[in-house]
Amino acid sequence: QVQLVESGGGLVQPGGSLRLSCAASGSIFSINAMGWYRQAPGKQRELVAAITSGGSTNYADSVKGRFTISRDNAKNTVYLQMNSLKPEDTAVYYCNVDADFEDYWGQGTQVTVSS
Repeated sequence: QVQLVESGGGLVQPGGSLRLSCAASGSIFSINAMGWYRQAPGKQRELVAAITSGGSTNYADSVKGRFTISRDNAKNTVYLQMNSLKPEDTAVYYCNVDADFEDYWGQGTQVTVSS
């Protein structure tokens, strides 16, 4: 079983920055893709960014140039650096990990962008 622990959410003013972290632990042989999704009230969950084991990245158009995803394979951890935050980035952010070809989700962390 794999556990994901997220941290780094909170309240920030427009234009501010936050860094999310998600650490995977448990019985893990290998981790393939890691990513971040978000879900705003009344909306479907959407992909924000993803990164493969080789370091290739993919971003939603709405966050390109503002968000950066990275990973530390030695720590089984994925990060999301969020800059120039906008009110429309407000959502619950979920970590997603493909470990040993099984899909795992974090508990979610709230990000609120408001003045």
